Amino acid sequence: MESIESERIPTSLGRRLTAYAMLYKGRISLALLILLVAVGTQLAGPYIAKIIIDKHILAIEQPWYETNPSQVPPGTQSIEYQGKAFIRADWLSPGQSTQGWAQATVKQESSSFRLTSTSGTNTVLSGEDVQHFYSEDIRPIMGLIALYLSLLLVSGALTFTQSYILQTAALSIIQRMRMDILKQIHRIPVRYFDNTPIGQVVSRIANDTEAIRDLFMSFMATFVVSGVNLIGIFVAIAILDWRLALITLVLIPFFYLVMRFHLKYAKGYVTIMRARLSDMNAMLNETINVMPIIQAFRREKGRTEEFESLNQERYLNQRKQFRLFSLSARNIVGLVGSLCTALVLWYYGKQSLETAISFGVLYAFIDYLGRVFQPIIGIFEQLTNAQRAFVSAERVFALLDREGVDLDERPSAPRPNGLVQFENVSFAYKNEDYVLRNISFEARQGETIALVGHTGSGKSSIMNLLLGFYEPSQGRIAIDGRDIATFSKQELRQHMGIVLQDPFLFTGDIGFNVSLYNEAIDETRIRQALRDVGAESFVNQLPGGLHEPVVERGNTLSAGQRQLISFARALAFNPAILILDEATASIDSETEGIIQHALHVLREGRTTFVIAHRLSTIRDADRILVLHHGEIVESGTHEQLMEQQGRYYKMYQLQKGEAARSTVGPPVILSPGLPAK
Repeated sequence: MESIESERIPTSLGRRLTAYAMLYKGRISLALLILLVAVGTQLAGPYIAKIIIDKHILAIEQPWYETNPSQVPPGTQSIEYQGKAFIRADWLSPGQSTQGWAQATVKQESSSFRLTSTSGTNTVLSGEDVQHFYSEDIRPIMGLIALYLSLLLVSGALTFTQSYILQTAALSIIQRMRMDILKQIHRIPVRYFDNTPIGQVVSRIANDTEAIRDLFMSFMATFVVSGVNLIGIFVAIAILDWRLALITLVLIPFFYLVMRFHLKYAKGYVTIMRARLSDMNAMLNETINVMPIIQAFRREKGRTEEFESLNQERYLNQRKQFRLFSLSARNIVGLVGSLCTALVLWYYGKQSLETAISFGVLYAFIDYLGRVFQPIIGIFEQLTNAQRAFVSAERVFALLDREGVDLDERPSAPRPNGLVQFENVSFAYKNEDYVLRNISFEARQGETIALVGHTGSGKSSIMNLLLGFYEPSQGRIAIDGRDIATFSKQELRQHMGIVLQDPFLFTGDIGFNVSLYNEAIDETRIRQALRDVGAESFVNQLPGGLHEPVVERGNTLSAGQRQLISFARALAFNPAILILDEATASIDSETEGIIQHALHVLREGRTTFVIAHRLSTIRDADRILVLHHGEIVESGTHEQLMEQQGRYYKMYQLQKGEAARSTVGPPVILSPGLPAK
């Protein structure tokens, strides 16, 4: 089970994420610039509505002046009604004299308007009369409405553009991060994968990077948009009424404290959720790979209960997180928003008792105040994604920070002769628990060296050291006299070939599984390798031949066919050193005979190491090394070791006896009292 405590990152997590974002700073800067313009167009709406209300819709209730049409100054707007000219106060030029003019007012009474003046005019205006008094305002109102609609269209286009640019930048960041993780996986020593479930590694590449993508695509976009919106809204509120703007600013530290509270408790829940998800992925991966074993031993119920335990723990923590979110997000923001709206109404209601207030200002203020809480709610709703992303980022960067070896991209190394030397090599996987002790031997060019011994005697460990998967704890390994520690890993393995007991075939076709993207291996060379190992006949019988599709792990092929293809893969690379790790263990006797015949031809000029439990397959080896508890206890040819009648002799006789018994058949066990038939 994965530890809940995340590995600590040596540098700031925020700085690491910012460093990835800075790779695309041009696109992000452009998106932010467009965002500023988009926010400006959005915030202009309430101010335009204020102008329409105060300067045009409510302007009819401003002071009017009544005079004769002939006394209207040139260039001054006026409205003629019942033979009189009416001039609104805001139409007059500064300092213009109104001496001799009667004062008039237009007041709304229920659903109608009444015109009164000091000259004695007192009449209820009809709908057409009201429209006539608004005649000079219709054009400006239509212009402002057109401007407002235009700004909405521009805002929509700009919002789409900035969102598209920002999200494509986020996708590029995650694409880069995933490639960095994959490159890092190739750099990490094999020891890490021996101790880490594959499902957990896959979870970090797939699920954790997906959570980080949500950080850049959702939280970053929401946070930036909301932050710019809030700044613009507070500026607009300050323009309307600086006193209320100061009061509104108090909300910022309050919501900051609420967010800190939310993050403090949510991180624990999210960390457990991510860890359990990783454990579930690891368990699913393991379950699918060993499904035949689970079904054969009827472990379905137990396996289901184990998975349910992980799933239940994740469910409980996710429910706690949702409960915390419900308490500290929309509910508390909505409550504070309602209280603030009530405060504004009280403030303007009290002010209206003392002096006249602008209805347009009240409308704009309520509109802006309502917009304050939407960005805050948006930030709260993204906090869960942000917390999940930060926890995932810790796990991803913990993997990226692991020590590894850079891939060597230098030109191909010269082909070695194949002289392999082990000089007093000792090795332990953990601390001082040595699995190899003082191993010394020499394999000359073209020799076949067989390694035999009981399970756990250290045979595969020797090959792991030779391939550079692990470093020896003591001693030295050399190829052609050069210490392999001075080779890069790619240079060391360039002229080595390996065939494992459990062959692995990749999704693709037969040809691809032999060449593995190596452009130097053409179809002719592929067919030659298949022919040399005796696989050409069965490949030609397949419907697609060399291009026959191969599913994952090659499950549509028999074990022997898969082994032959993996053997052809090793030979196609023309290795100077060939390693066969129980390569014939999964092959029937007929196929084994084909491989043995091919080996006699192909191992000439190559140094070949054979790890085998079936001793009959290594009788013609140039030298056989017998290992016991990590030490070489016997060495020699088959005949020499048989003459010594030591450990090898006993192993061979034991296998020979078992083979004989399997040929004759199992012994008949008689029940008491029954005669033998």
